[in-house]
Amino acid sequence: MSFYEDKFDQVLANIEKVRLRVNQHQIIKIIAVSKSVDAHAISSMYDIGQRAFGENKVQDLKIKVEALEELPLEWHFIGRLQSNKINHLIDLNPSLLHSCSCLEMAKEIDKRLEVKNKKMNVLLQINSANEQEKAGVTPENAQQIYEEILSTCKHIKLKGVMSIGAHSDDEKLIRKSFETTYKIFESLKNKDAKYCSMGMSNDYELAVECGANMLRLGSAFFK
Repeated sequence: MSFYEDKFDQVLANIEKVRLRVNQHQIIKIIAVSKSVDAHAISSMYDIGQRAFGENKVQDLKIKVEALEELPLEWHFIGRLQSNKINHLIDLNPSLLHSCSCLEMAKEIDKRLEVKNKKMNVLLQINSANEQEKAGVTPENAQQIYEEILSTCKHIKLKGVMSIGAHSDDEKLIRKSFETTYKIFESLKNKDAKYCSMGMSNDYELAVECGANMLRLGSAFFK
C-alpha cells in the first residue's frame, strides 16, 4: 500500500466512523488541499480515487491545472481572492469558489463574469467564530447577504456556505463555530444551499459530527 493510499484509507475510516454514528445518510465530499504539493502528488492521489483538489493561490492553481490537464480533475479555489486575480480565476473555470467573503466581492465577481459571459459556483464564507483575523460575513448577517447575492448577482450560482473552525484548542469553541455555520446552512437549504464546507485536517471529524458535507483536507493526506 502506498503512502497516499494508507493516509486516504485512514481518513475515510475516521469519517465513516463518525458518519455512521451521527447521520448514516450524510454524503461527504472531500477536497484534497494540494497547495503544499506538486503535480506528481496530485496524480498519485488521483490514482487511488481522489478527484477534487483545492488550491489557495490563483497562480498555483493555474500551474497545476495546466500540468494536469489530461486528468478529469475537479478544481476548487479555497483561498482569499484578491480583486486583481478575479479575471484569472474565472479563466481557469474552477468547479467551486469557497471563499466569497462579502457582498462587495460577490458583486465584483458577478460583474467580471458578466463581461466574460460565464457563471461560477460559489460558497459564502462565514466568520462563524467572529475572529478578527478571519475573512467572512458575520453569522448575524449571513442569511441576509446570501439572499442578496442570490437576487442581485445573476452570474453567481450560490451553492452553500463555508467556514473555518474557531482558532482554538478548546473543542467546545470549535464545535460552537461549526454548529453556528450548520444552523445557517440549514436555514438556506430552501434556497438551494447544497454544501456546508467546514472541517480541515485537525478538526474534520468534529465537523462531520456537526453536519459538514464537504471537507478541506491537506496535511491529513500529504504529511
